[in-house]
Amino acid sequence: MSESALILSLGFAVLLVLGVPFAIALLLTTATVLVVADIEPILLAQTLIAGTQSFSLLAIPFFMLAGEIMSAGGLSQRLIRVADVMVRHLPGGMGHVTVVSACIFAAISGSAPATTAAIGAILIPAMVARGYDKAFATALAVSAGVLGPLIPPSIAAVIWGVIAEQSIARLFMAGVGPGLLLALGLMVISWLHALRHDIPREKRATWPEVRSALREGVWALAAPLIVLGGIYGGAFTPTEAAIVSCVYSLLVGVFIEKRMTWRQLPEVILRAMRITAVVMFIIAASTGFGWLVAQEQLALRMASWLSEGISKPWVMLMLVNIFLFLISAVMDEIAVMVIVGPLLIALAQKFGIDPIHFGSIIVTNVAIGMAAPPIGYCLFVGMAISGLSLGAVSRAIWPMVLVMLAVLMLTTYVPAFALWLPGLIYR
Repeated sequence: MSESALILSLGFAVLLVLGVPFAIALLLTTATVLVVADIEPILLAQTLIAGTQSFSLLAIPFFMLAGEIMSAGGLSQRLIRVADVMVRHLPGGMGHVTVVSACIFAAISGSAPATTAAIGAILIPAMVARGYDKAFATALAVSAGVLGPLIPPSIAAVIWGVIAEQSIARLFMAGVGPGLLLALGLMVISWLHALRHDIPREKRATWPEVRSALREGVWALAAPLIVLGGIYGGAFTPTEAAIVSCVYSLLVGVFIEKRMTWRQLPEVILRAMRITAVVMFIIAASTGFGWLVAQEQLALRMASWLSEGISKPWVMLMLVNIFLFLISAVMDEIAVMVIVGPLLIALAQKFGIDPIHFGSIIVTNVAIGMAAPPIGYCLFVGMAISGLSLGAVSRAIWPMVLVMLAVLMLTTYVPAFALWLPGLIYR
């Protein structure tokens, strides 16, 4: 192993162990290699800038902004009320409301933290008031937030589509099956929890209540139909869909719902910018690191080494899943995709794995990482809302993580589960 390769691998690992933030660790490691290898420093700056210049990546800030506008404009509350009148009467009703609300919100925002924040702020207190344990309520909201990267449109799918140079629209569709199955699994957990703790069922909504909720929520419900219908109808690209989502949410929030004013817009934009800045900084730093990894051919060497010791595709996929689960639990999901993406793509090509199917596996893995202890983003969002410790939420979330892993196994070893919808739409 060359000196540069040693610094890239061991140096980065040491910085992470020391508690250095991921993006900073990436930049320090990259800068050290440039100095040691006597590479022109301007190349780093050029690579960092180039890493964020993809048109497809513009979808990230706009989907983030759309989620913030929806929360400020009252659309998320409307969506929650619609879900409430539909499923609250079932055993574990408020848990079902949380999951269904997350499904609808995910179809607009594409972001796990945004989904967790939007539904958690309302439904965690509501579940506690209805007799649910606070740790369970928080864990369920965090787990439901994972639906953000799975149900299209998905920011994680956008990033992987750029890295792997695959159709983002097909990757969107490949996430529908895993997303809906995960939602069903979370609803089963909520049902079992309600039975075990003897939580009383809610009163079934009357027809006037249902009609009122649907009438008031029609503009919110139309948002995912416009976004997804526009993408798959060929009216606009996923990036353009993100902009349409922002404009639509803004117009509804200001002129129809009238819960948002123009004076609030700068604050809403600023909140979205803070989240976007973190995401794009990680992408830029990861791109520089990934460029050096490619220069040293570490990904290809590792892929060749692994492929020599592994003869069966199912074994490779199992090892990839184990590796991604472990690394996603301690590393930002964007950094994971950018840094190890070349290695994973090389492995998939060597074993002849369908790129869209493989992309679905990757996105499902990193989505799980958003909720997996100890550093999943959604965990900290849930902790901030509930005021609970990391340990309390982590203990409550493990049954849900197991359901996520079951969905991951099905996605991995039954390709048709992820590919049937892309195949149906894009024949």
